[in-house]
Amino acid sequence: MPQIWNPETYSREASFVPELGAGVLEWLAAQPGERILDLGCGDGQLTERLIATGAHVTGIDASPQMVAAARMRGIQALEGPAESLPFDDASFDAVFSNAVLHWVRGQDEMLSEVQRVLRPGGRFVAEMGGHGNIAAIRTGFAAVLAHLGRASLGDRGNYYPTPEAYAQRLQHHGFTVARMLHFPRPTLLGASGMAGWLNTFCRAALDAMPADLRETAVEQTVALLAPALCDNEGRWTADYVRLRFAATV
Repeated sequence: MPQIWNPETYSREASFVPELGAGVLEWLAAQPGERILDLGCGDGQLTERLIATGAHVTGIDASPQMVAAARMRGIQALEGPAESLPFDDASFDAVFSNAVLHWVRGQDEMLSEVQRVLRPGGRFVAEMGGHGNIAAIRTGFAAVLAHLGRASLGDRGNYYPTPEAYAQRLQHHGFTVARMLHFPRPTLLGASGMAGWLNTFCRAALDAMPADLRETAVEQTVALLAPALCDNEGRWTADYVRLRFAATV
């Protein structure tokens, strides 16, 4: 089943995602008048910050719910997959993306499309999950699903590459990598802790389970992960690792 995004839940449980986007925005260094595509714009929180630079920004996202939320903010946003962008060749000076690319199944198709819609000399600046991202969470959730007889749901289908592997992939599609950073970023979760995180980011697996097992899966995963990711005050930290890059065509 595809991941279903609820803008209200996302805003409540994943507010840290746009809040931590300052670093990749700095790498982009958007300029007034530039044509920028926000690839995987979500509900448009970071898109608004791009627009504030004076750039001409278009958003696109595969989630109709998120596109509707972005449009409510007055953002020009389209619904569509990253692997098939509905834009002419050389339409943009830059393509920007935050916390999205690791969800894209067709990486090569996506990179070909990004290369196509960028003008010569245009730049692709993004941050995504890198190798080792949420290793403890993924392992714990997969173990619980296997225990519940739902092992096939343990593979989220996300792609968390090493910097070497992704640099090669970018180069294969005609990009020149200017900068790349692979770094741990332990991330404090909100009041709902790990339960809120699982119910937001593992929605596809949970929705594929019988209703009576969903709560059990979350509760058992929370219990399994608590010794490693929850402190004595009950604060949860997700074991994020990010991969940030800037490349040009």
